Amino acid sequence: MSPSEGNAAVPGENSRGSATGPGTAARVDEWPRQARHMSQTIVSVAFGCLVLIGLVAMIAEGLAPGLILLCAIGSVALLAVQLLYFGRPGTAPHSPLSHWMLLAQLVLAYLPLVPAATALDNMLAFPAGTALLVLGKRAGPLVYVAVNASVAVIYTALGISPLLTVYETLANASMGLAVFLLTGLARTVSELHAARTELANGAVAEERLHFARELHDLLGQSLSAIALRGEFTRRLVRTAPARARDELAGILDLSRRALADVRSVASGYRELSLEQEFRAAESLLSEAEVDLRLELDERELPVQVRTVLTAVLRESIANILRHSDAGHCRIAVRQEADQVSLDVANDGTDPEESARDGETGGKGLADVTARVSALGGEITAGPEPGGRFQVRVRLPLDDPRPLPAARKAPRSEESASRVGVRLAGAGVAAVLVSFAAGAVLHVMVLTGAPWQITLTAVCLGALVALQLAFFSRPAARLPVRRAYALLFVQVCLVYLPLLELREVWVSFPGLLICNAHLLMRPAAAWFATAAVLASMAGVHAGFDSEISGIPFNVLATVNTGFVAFGVTWLSRLVAELDGVRRRLAGVAVAEERLRFARDLHDLLGLSLSAIALKTELTEKLLRADPGRADAELAEILTLSRQALADVRSVADGYRELSLESESRSAEAVLTAVDVRVRMEVQQEAAAALAVPVRTVLAVVLREGVTNMLRHSKVENCEIAVRQSGTTVCLEIVNDGVEDGEPASGGTADPETASGNGIANLSERVTTLGGELTAGLQRDGRFRLRAEVPAAA
Repeated sequence: MSPSEGNAAVPGENSRGSATGPGTAARVDEWPRQARHMSQTIVSVAFGCLVLIGLVAMIAEGLAPGLILLCAIGSVALLAVQLLYFGRPGTAPHSPLSHWMLLAQLVLAYLPLVPAATALDNMLAFPAGTALLVLGKRAGPLVYVAVNASVAVIYTALGISPLLTVYETLANASMGLAVFLLTGLARTVSELHAARTELANGAVAEERLHFARELHDLLGQSLSAIALRGEFTRRLVRTAPARARDELAGILDLSRRALADVRSVASGYRELSLEQEFRAAESLLSEAEVDLRLELDERELPVQVRTVLTAVLRESIANILRHSDAGHCRIAVRQEADQVSLDVANDGTDPEESARDGETGGKGLADVTARVSALGGEITAGPEPGGRFQVRVRLPLDDPRPLPAARKAPRSEESASRVGVRLAGAGVAAVLVSFAAGAVLHVMVLTGAPWQITLTAVCLGALVALQLAFFSRPAARLPVRRAYALLFVQVCLVYLPLLELREVWVSFPGLLICNAHLLMRPAAAWFATAAVLASMAGVHAGFDSEISGIPFNVLATVNTGFVAFGVTWLSRLVAELDGVRRRLAGVAVAEERLRFARDLHDLLGLSLSAIALKTELTEKLLRADPGRADAELAEILTLSRQALADVRSVADGYRELSLESESRSAEAVLTAVDVRVRMEVQQEAAAALAVPVRTVLAVVLREGVTNMLRHSKVENCEIAVRQSGTTVCLEIVNDGVEDGEPASGGTADPETASGNGIANLSERVTTLGGELTAGLQRDGRFRLRAEVPAAA
């Protein structure tokens, strides 16, 4: 794989990448393989350049061909260990075998130094970099420093000048760090990919804990109070009917408030559609004769951001209609590089009331303010000049704060993130800065003129600063025109000093090769590479008296260029994959919140409705039939305890429901309110159904009965569960449909159905590959029908 081919895999600001992230999961799954190939390719290119430089030096020193061949064979063996062992994704870097392989690399790197001390000393970069990978935090840096210090010892022993000794030592240290980065970043990509779901799992666990606390505070106390008051009321039924009636009134009030809380929480946790809310706002404001101006950025937003903006918009429109006599309103949504904003402004407000509203807000504004703050955003609301009132929201698209659950992630995921961040940031900067420092030392070897050294240092500093600030920054997203403009600035910083420095010109032209492959298509990138290398050959052919200076400078440019490209490309891949992991976590949390809303509504809706109905019935029976009233109270206690258990099960996760139990419960509830029920449930067939099918049909039955009691004056009801071939069908038919009940002859539409119930049921049934229909029949009865594959 060529570098330019590899570049297409990483979204970025280049002409071929996507700025929004990976296109498909399959593409993300290819990233570890691409990272490994990129690492091995760049290491091979760097190795080849260093070996060729060494061979040229050995030939220039007049070493025997046989000796040169032996040194070349030893160097190839060194590369084989690096690629085939340390570059393999399954290698355990801290294992005893890895320690022995590192020792083999050290032997293969030091042996050629006996006949050719200064020709192949750059091979020491490979075991130096590998030591950082294999020996851990303490021993690794010590061995790395020791290997590079040995280069200084060798050059000092040979009587080479201190400046050149420092230059060669820094060159080896830079390449060692690059080898470590190239190998380590590729391994980090594999680790992050393997652990890409762990952050999501941790985030979901944290969300469950939060939801459990919220449910306990909101519903747990109400349900516990219902149970306690129910037990107390049972003792009063025969001895103090009047007090019992008061207690029943309290139970009824508690159950109704708990049911309202369930609907409120379920609605708050559902994903809201910003597009639908805009249409609703437009319709409402049009009916109120408010002139509306919309400025919408229609790019896709993360689920949580979209849901919070929808809640803010809904509350803002409600406040406009409730607290102002608006004639004009402006709604604007804009996306910038790292944030999205929503502005809602209207006229027709009382300045004093607007100031008071802006200071105190209301419950709705306080709620949305808390939700905005939870995502790391900010919201302001208050009067503006000209008698307008404005609500302004700013939300980050990528929250820089770590997810709370990330602290609870497994050690492997935590380690991968830590190493990834350090390698992608400080590591790339260290490699590029060390290359630039080597170039400054090189010019100091060539000349002692302060102005020439200063000019070189200033241009190199600006060159690397541009690189680190834009091209090699992992999260950089540059518009194409700006990127090419900055590349042109770098070209000037590389070549313009040549006019003054001439034969002592030293720069970092490898960065031009790096950025050409980051920005351009493959053909253009390779043409630019050839042009840079030709310019290097031409310049040094004109100024160098020794012919060996041409291949040295050309190969050094190839080496630094592709190493810079490799570490930049891999660091971007690490950052992008970390972003994918965080997006997965966000999606997982959003899906879990939707599950909370769905399960909370489905599991508790019927229980609380039944408690309310039975409480009303018990109140009527107190004087007429105390014995039956006592029995109804016993059922209320059972229902309240079951509801309390359901509260816990919603937060804990998936709950299996029994279709047989639900059918018996539905029959009992309907019979208790004097509904004639004809039940046709094949119990044996129902028990044999797959658990997901059984659970979904039980939920449909529960919600169907809840809606029947809530929205109709039902007298007769038919419930049937039948299996035919490979499908199983649940059908609920009832009379007593009130005027205005929405009818639907086809598939249930969540957008037109009232409440969350039908939308929840439709989503559950569709997930199993089934179909849900609900609507009025010609005979005036309402039918709810769910048909799903029996083996789903």
